[in-house]
Amino acid sequence: MAYLRRVHYHETDAMGIVHHANYVKWMEEARVDWLDTQGLPYRRMEELGFSSPVVEVACRYVSPTRFDDRVEIQVELQTYTGAQATFAYTMKNQTNGQVCCTATSRHCFVNTQGRVVSLKRHCPQAHSVLLAALPPKEETQ
Repeated sequence: MAYLRRVHYHETDAMGIVHHANYVKWMEEARVDWLDTQGLPYRRMEELGFSSPVVEVACRYVSPTRFDDRVEIQVELQTYTGAQATFAYTMKNQTNGQVCCTATSRHCFVNTQGRVVSLKRHCPQAHSVLLAALPPKEETQ
């Protein structure tokens, strides 16, 4: 399932294209939506006593987006260790069919005191949801 959004005028710069920093915001919107679809809303995570701050972001800007373009964002859980998760994003401009950005974000999990925790021990419910969302491993021959 993809997250769809419309480019707002205030997200563009003097050249009329989306400012690069907005893609990181879109990643967060899409990731929060993805968590909802997995049955683990971010609000519920906070109620369970943990959050997942960003520790690393990487973006590759491929083609520009402009005001009023429609952008589809695919989110995939790429890796999950119990204490960290990496998400991959593919952003596609629905207006012209081009990929506009590919990106990853890496997150740790922290408790309310800000200490890194393992979800396997700290929150087995969330651990199970994230494990189930991992893509199947390819078999090597």
